[in-house]
Amino acid sequence: HELEERAVSGWGEFDGHTPHRPFIDKIHIACEKCEGRMTRIPDVGNPWLDAGIVSFSTLGYRDDPEYWEKWYPANWISESFPGQFRNWFYSLLAMATVLEGKPPFLQNFGYASLFAEDGREMHKSWGNAIEFNEAADKMGVDVMRWLYCSHKPENNLLFGFNKAEETRRRFIIPLWNVYSFFSTYASLDGWEPDLSNRDGELLFDPAHPEGTSPVSDNILDKWILARLNQVITRVTDNFENSDAYSSTLDFESLMDDLSNWYIRRSRRRFWKSEKDSDKNNAYATLWHVLVKMVRALAPVIPFVTETMYQNLVRNSFVNAYESIHHTDWPLSDTTVIDETLVNQMDLARRVASLGLSARSNAGLKVRQPLSAVLVHVKEGQAELSNELLDIVSDELNVKSFKFVDDPGELVNYRVLPVSKVLGPRYGSDFPTVRAALSEMDPAEVVLKVSAGEPITFTTQLNAGEQTITLAPEEILVNTDPSEGLAVAADRIVTVAVSSVITPDLKSEGLAREIVRRVQAQRKNADFNIEDRIKIWYLVDEKFAEVFKTWGDYIQAETLAVEMIAAHPPENVFVEEHSVEGMKLIIGIKQI
Repeated sequence: HELEERAVSGWGEFDGHTPHRPFIDKIHIACEKCEGRMTRIPDVGNPWLDAGIVSFSTLGYRDDPEYWEKWYPANWISESFPGQFRNWFYSLLAMATVLEGKPPFLQNFGYASLFAEDGREMHKSWGNAIEFNEAADKMGVDVMRWLYCSHKPENNLLFGFNKAEETRRRFIIPLWNVYSFFSTYASLDGWEPDLSNRDGELLFDPAHPEGTSPVSDNILDKWILARLNQVITRVTDNFENSDAYSSTLDFESLMDDLSNWYIRRSRRRFWKSEKDSDKNNAYATLWHVLVKMVRALAPVIPFVTETMYQNLVRNSFVNAYESIHHTDWPLSDTTVIDETLVNQMDLARRVASLGLSARSNAGLKVRQPLSAVLVHVKEGQAELSNELLDIVSDELNVKSFKFVDDPGELVNYRVLPVSKVLGPRYGSDFPTVRAALSEMDPAEVVLKVSAGEPITFTTQLNAGEQTITLAPEEILVNTDPSEGLAVAADRIVTVAVSSVITPDLKSEGLAREIVRRVQAQRKNADFNIEDRIKIWYLVDEKFAEVFKTWGDYIQAETLAVEMIAAHPPENVFVEEHSVEGMKLIIGIKQI
């Protein structure tokens, strides 16, 4: 309105348009001093320079310097890096340098761009744009938050429902499954956390509800507590440096340890009698780990962790804080971080993984017991405690464990030149080079190739005697398992399991297969996991011997109080199985 009143010409051409070029250039204003006409100055300053002065103009830099000093510099700012590097970030720094000679912010979190899952920019007309509320409702806000945080900020983020589902399956679902496992068994046993001292005094601290680290003799408990506090140490440092991405990697590693090793290897401990001390240690450790872990996860996934906190903590302690977000940040207990144990457990898991691969490649089912596992470690002195040896042996279902110094006990090496590289280089001399290489000690060649060292030898070529030097990538190493072994290896560890199955081992394997079938049948019958049962079975002579020899084992594993060698009566749940071509009829009934 003011512009319309002051304009002496050009208003008709400008009216109805925004005050930008070329329309604003039509407006002329009268000068009150010289009676001339004023026009817009053609040169325009970058508007980002105005944004760059915001840390001074909005905080009373000139009017209230004391107030300004209270808030300046900013601790943290965040904006998209591609759009702001030469705009807001630059102008903030430039203005602050001119006015104060010090930075206007202490941390700057910049990130790349957001694109659709198909790699293109999001546009409604392309059909690949996702509105925030739609995304939040369909994928869940915690999944969305983890998707953002678990992404390298310097890379463009591909956003969509398929990516969200990958994120849910990678972390959110495993986390919930561990929580559900604990809650289910704790409810069945009526277990409650006990944070009392020897005098019965409650030591519960609502700011740190998990309490001090539990004391346990079980090596799995000691290991998972060490891993938990390693991760708490790392994510504390990461969050203090605005590095959510590295924190998600640490959490996902811990979740793999917790779900795929600790829970799996501890599952039987939760099935023991109610008064068993090791069972109570398992409950106490898992409860402590879950509470401390979800408190550290709360800033990233605030809603699912709130649900877990309400059940794990508030249901047990009346003076617990109302929300997980009212508790203090969890503190790392460095006294339980045993680096040696962590490293040994890493080796144990590596051996177990390779051993399972060896079994799978040879078609040896895990339920089939084997006589031995043999392990060679290339770098350093291999060492595992007796407890870890027992864990790995049980995981691989083998009767004995042995470290070997000579990998030749496990595999036979065949060393060959890479023909597509060396054939053209040596031409007619290539067969001679190949023969000379084959005459070398294969173990020595493999050792050098593994270390990235070249192989040198002298041989007689058409042009006379020559010294040949081959790079590691020009040599192909083939390995064949030694007789009676199935082998798998990585760059450092070679694991071999015995592939010879004796009649006794075969019988035990069939017993384990029977247990698996009965457990599946229990589930199909919709029995509760704690239900005791009675079993009827009808089998041929070979299976009858297995039931006779391994009857106590089968009953203990399936919670059976009695097994009867007879046709199942009509009022029981019956299934017919085929095991290695033999028919097996099993009936089960709840007691």
